[in-house]
Amino acid sequence: QVHLVESGGGLVQTRGSLRLSCAASGTTFERYTLAWFRQAPGKEREFVAAVSRAVGITYYSESVKGRFTISRDNAKNTVLQMNSLKPEDTAVYYCAAREGGNSDKVEHYEYWGQGTQVTVSS
Repeated sequence: QVHLVESGGGLVQTRGSLRLSCAASGTTFERYTLAWFRQAPGKEREFVAAVSRAVGITYYSESVKGRFTISRDNAKNTVLQMNSLKPEDTAVYYCAAREGGNSDKVEHYEYWGQGTQVTVSS
């Protein structure tokens, strides 16, 4: 049983920083791409960043490129460092995993965490 648990959300001011973590358990995650998605109220869940299995190739949405950094260690953890935060980054952030390469599609990910709230005040 694959299990993902996010932590690190909270309230921050515009231009502040937050660090989200995702702890994974239940399988050998070296075969899995790990990603972050987010969902704001009234909007669809959207891709934020992903880091591939094995060599750790990263992939970002245009809206966060240059501000967010995703990393992983193959001991089943991924971190999303978020800098220069904006009010439009406010959302519930979800960790996700898929047994395949990088993807920005919600439907490609088999496993999801419960989410952590990030609120950026103006």
